[in-house]
Amino acid sequence: MSNAPPSSPAKPGLPVQPVIAGVLAAMVGYASTFALVLAGLAAAGATPAQAASGLLASTLAVALLNIAVAMQTRVPISFAWSTPGVALLLSIGSPEGGFAATIGAFITAGALVVLAGLWPRFARLVSAIPSSIANAMLAGILLSLCLAPLRAVAEMPMLALPVILAWALALRFVRRYAVPVAVLVTVLVLATTTSLPPGAFDQAWPTPEFVFPVFTLDATIRIALPLFVVTMASQNLPGLAVMRANAYAVRPSPLFVLTGLASITAAPFGGHSVNLAAITAAICAGPEAGPDPARRWIAPVAAGFAYLALALAAGLAAAFIVASPPLLIESVAGLALMTSLAGALAGALDDPDARLPATVTFVTAASGITVLGIGAAFWGILAGLVLGWLMRRPKP
Repeated sequence: MSNAPPSSPAKPGLPVQPVIAGVLAAMVGYASTFALVLAGLAAAGATPAQAASGLLASTLAVALLNIAVAMQTRVPISFAWSTPGVALLLSIGSPEGGFAATIGAFITAGALVVLAGLWPRFARLVSAIPSSIANAMLAGILLSLCLAPLRAVAEMPMLALPVILAWALALRFVRRYAVPVAVLVTVLVLATTTSLPPGAFDQAWPTPEFVFPVFTLDATIRIALPLFVVTMASQNLPGLAVMRANAYAVRPSPLFVLTGLASITAAPFGGHSVNLAAITAAICAGPEAGPDPARRWIAPVAAGFAYLALALAAGLAAAFIVASPPLLIESVAGLALMTSLAGALAGALDDPDARLPATVTFVTAASGITVLGIGAAFWGILAGLVLGWLMRRPKP
């Protein structure tokens, strides 16, 4: 599955640095996006209980993958849920057939990831989608969410401004913790202005809720295909790049199969796509996890156990989100996705020859249009690919 770089002389003692790095990665990954996961599942038709079950299922899947793969390979391979995927859910909403159809789309997207791992030619076909087009589609999806902080300032300035100010100050002094700081301030603001519903603490323990999947063409085109593309282009491929940048030779095919199977298993309980980590992978695979590359595998193991502990908070987190103003939660999600939007825009416009097709993709995806029951993300990719093909044709 992978090969670790040569080990440097190991220092005696407990692996404190890898453990700290792993726990930090889990805390950053969870605190930055758990509200986005709950909001995305709710937008896709989930009840609060089903959204809490989905958060629980995704967290457990990520935890078990981190522990099992790192212990088996002795390589710091990290896993996470698809943040762009839940951003996609927020922009698309509930498909025909409700949350059961969304579950079917989750399973279909997971099956496509497995197919990419088992059939190298299919993986190459997915990789052939220009990165500028994939990034432009992601940027178009993220734009409306990243505008939420501004809308929140206009509608509820006393609640939104402290959160945005805390985020901005954290960017100045402790950049890595900017989003967790914003989440913490949001919790403090809501604790003084919002009351949890009666019995919320009695239902804090998360309960898995099975949803029988329904497979529809509408959900496949609107959710499954865009979810597969953004998961591969925005999570799996960057995750592989992070590993290679840290001198770890990783075979992608087995990892695609594992993450696809994990996604399929978690889907009936509301879990969306599980994939290779990108941002938190840099924490677990880089120098922050210790000077000895051969011991950094301990970091994702520690992250996995931290995720197991965080999974127990899914029910209380869902109750807290339900009692909160939706726009304020969306604004926190928008702040969390600002970095992703910046990276997607940079990737979309990096190639001068592909800027116009990428711009068309971005504008189309950001428009939110639905044509023939098919969402804007799909039309954005199609428009960008067609325009790019036309522009490559030789002039008469």
